[in-house]
Amino acid sequence: MSDRFTLAEAARAIAAGTLSPVELVRSCLERTDRLDGRIHAFLALDREGALDAARRAERAIRAQGPIGPLHGIPVGLKDVFETRSLPTTAHSRLLLGHVASADSAVAERLEAAGAVLMGKLATHEFALTGPGFDLPWPPARNPWNPERFTGGSSSGSAAAVAAGMVLVAVGSDTAGSIRSPAALCGVAGLKPSFGRVSRAGMLPLAPSLDHAGPLAWNAEDCALALAALEGKDARDPASRFYAAARAEPLEPHAKGVRIGVARRWFESDRPASRPQLDAVEAAIGVLRELGAELSDVDLPPLADWHAAGSLIVLKEAFEVHKDWLRTQPELYGEATRDRLALGAFVSDADYAAAMRRCDELVAALRAACAELDILLSVSQPGEAPPIEGIGKWDGFGIPGYSVPFNLSGDPAIAICCGFGPEGLPLGLQLAAKPGLDEFLLRVAAAYERAAGWRARWLSLI
Repeated sequence: MSDRFTLAEAARAIAAGTLSPVELVRSCLERTDRLDGRIHAFLALDREGALDAARRAERAIRAQGPIGPLHGIPVGLKDVFETRSLPTTAHSRLLLGHVASADSAVAERLEAAGAVLMGKLATHEFALTGPGFDLPWPPARNPWNPERFTGGSSSGSAAAVAAGMVLVAVGSDTAGSIRSPAALCGVAGLKPSFGRVSRAGMLPLAPSLDHAGPLAWNAEDCALALAALEGKDARDPASRFYAAARAEPLEPHAKGVRIGVARRWFESDRPASRPQLDAVEAAIGVLRELGAELSDVDLPPLADWHAAGSLIVLKEAFEVHKDWLRTQPELYGEATRDRLALGAFVSDADYAAAMRRCDELVAALRAACAELDILLSVSQPGEAPPIEGIGKWDGFGIPGYSVPFNLSGDPAIAICCGFGPEGLPLGLQLAAKPGLDEFLLRVAAAYERAAGWRARWLSLI
């Protein structure tokens, strides 16, 4: 049997007794030992803690069977989720050696599900800016080609899943930070509905827009992870109740689904590469063959979403960091410090205007999509660019495809829709209305099954 498993495959094998959680963890550790010197996905690898947890899971499963699909499964956490067992640093000098007194809600839920925490994963510093080369650890690199960018800021999360170091990771997403690296690293990344996954114990960036969600090999795996992670939590003021996702195999579905194509976003507002455009058209063809009904939809331009979202992030991130910026600015990386400092120039009136514009944009989105079930776009313009060419202001003035769904709170997922001429992944973005995360995942899974890209495992190094 292959040593690469999807989460769903591993869960079935563990339940059937044909796969040992201990051997699965050892396989992930071996792959990490072999590859992470070039990929740099982990900031902290808890080798002994993971093996101990795997042994406990194996004994419990032999005695009573698995408590759910994540029981005995190796997982990783973006290093913005606090844990008692490992430092939480946000990839920054400011938090070197910081160990929280309590676990984050995400860590609690993974432990309750029987998952095996492998360690903490690289991020962009405080989940902002891009890859930093002046930080205590090097930036994560793309496993498909270590000279290429992972996307961010859940960089280590996407890299670890793509490389098979973990079967699922949890990242944060404020303006595309789950979906961007998922697209560039060729995995699936879900930003759930706003408030569906508790952010208690997650280091904030911009609380109005912050989300937590899973990255995994495919949409089915994201669905299984979401079922373990979700739930109302009084510790997070944004937490909301949604009908629970089912911790069971996802039933793919696309027949009769009404899909709107946000064509202007990736054809004129921020034109994607020709290979990416061709991949989108091929994906549209696959969905039509599955019985979906596709039509173009006119939405507010990306530049408007970008302007509102940028002001909100700058203002809120500055408020989070202003005391450290005033007293310990030298401990930040240059790119993070410079971007955070811009927030000092966003007035309360500017912020209020951005929030009002956000409300207007979301109202226009709701009106345009009233008769639609799914929105289709992209989350990146093409293949991953060289990591050495990413500057501190890259992307700052360029509208992204992902931020509209942070502003709206809609669930959105990035999935692989092919490969470009350099052999690197291309990504598709699908979004649904708030609370319809499972419906979104069913449509994504239907596309993945029909398109066949998930059968192409990364053959590493």
